[in-house]
Amino acid sequence: MRIAVVGTGYVGLVTGTCLAETGNEVTCVDSDRAKIERLRQADVPIYEPGLAELILRNVAAGRLQFTVDLPAAVAPAALVFVAVGTPSADEGSVDLSAVWSVVEQMAPALNREAIVVLKSTVPVGTNAAVTRRLEQLTGRKVEVVSNPEFLKEGTAIEDFMKPDRVVIGTRSEKAMEVLWDLYQPYLRTDKPLLCMSPESAEMTKYAANALLATKISFINEIANICERVGADVNEVRRGIGHDSRIGFAFLFPGVGYGGSCFPKDVQALAAVARQAGVPPRILTATHEVNLRQRELLADKIRQHFGGTLGGLKVAVWGLAFKPGTDDIRQAPSLSIIERLLQWGASVAVHDPVAMANVGSVFGQRLCYCQQPYEALHDADALVIVTEWKQFVHPDFARMRKLMRGAVIFDGRNLYQPQRVAQEGFVYYSVGREVAKPG
Repeated sequence: MRIAVVGTGYVGLVTGTCLAETGNEVTCVDSDRAKIERLRQADVPIYEPGLAELILRNVAAGRLQFTVDLPAAVAPAALVFVAVGTPSADEGSVDLSAVWSVVEQMAPALNREAIVVLKSTVPVGTNAAVTRRLEQLTGRKVEVVSNPEFLKEGTAIEDFMKPDRVVIGTRSEKAMEVLWDLYQPYLRTDKPLLCMSPESAEMTKYAANALLATKISFINEIANICERVGADVNEVRRGIGHDSRIGFAFLFPGVGYGGSCFPKDVQALAAVARQAGVPPRILTATHEVNLRQRELLADKIRQHFGGTLGGLKVAVWGLAFKPGTDDIRQAPSLSIIERLLQWGASVAVHDPVAMANVGSVFGQRLCYCQQPYEALHDADALVIVTEWKQFVHPDFARMRKLMRGAVIFDGRNLYQPQRVAQEGFVYYSVGREVAKPG
């Protein structure tokens, strides 16, 4: 099948590449000429494990190509996936300007049998609005299908190739049959393809992300209570997680969620609720708890040092909003580092893949270290923000020799408190009592 994917961001690039892997002829389109030239050279602008190899293989096989010519890509396509960004606008609403730009540009080039597939995360009612606009522009009915993505950064290839489910929003039997045929190679283990109305499909995406974000904010609030009453949140997490109605997924306390989806989608769904006359109380609380959570770790640092960080050096391990990606959008590390700098500290940072992106934000205000131990030289404190696997089993004796101070602020609860205290460190974590040597 000939497919056009408009947008070569995270979702578009993964979608187009994975569709090519199952034999489809895919053309990925983007208005950014520099990005397209990089992709033609197999220089992938995002970090996603396995993606570069997959792109290289499918380009070599002639199944995947990249262009800036949207009409040329759309004209022969049976399916046109719209996978452009939908960032936050005022008061949490969604900026759909990129979607509307694509609609206007592709309408004259669409062939009569083409199906438009909305992969971008869009508010309820967008499918209907796009359908009406395409009918105005083309003078005919164009099938528009909602097909939200559920990819996790760091495991996106696996998520696409072996999805938990595929959601299709359409009232057209013909469109349903085409999408069923397209997705069959990925559903061979009897995972479901769920057909529903476009409005339900649009809501499903927001509801899924909002619920996962709510679980994170919930366990973080429980962690904050645990610290005050002497309970251990890890023990509490185990106590509730073994309840089959609750489970363990997303019940890990820390410095809050970030990335391109959860913060934006929680606020967007809250905006939809307000527009519909429904007070979004849980969504609002989820967002507020998350914003506060990243401040709490910074506050612990400041309090430990008596309110001033002037003349101190702080090492930060982990910058990406989660392991397995170089994405720093809404990353907790950014606000934590900004506060440390404002309070007078010098900051040395390390991350396996995200330092270039952080460098574009902070420039020369930080010291960038290629190895984690390099950041510890003469540091007064270590702050752990992202739970990369290479941070899980450090050499504490080496750390103690390198550092000027002996305190660790662990925003991801990587270590056992008593073990760290035995190594001579004061150890702050999330939802557990402070551990001290002796």
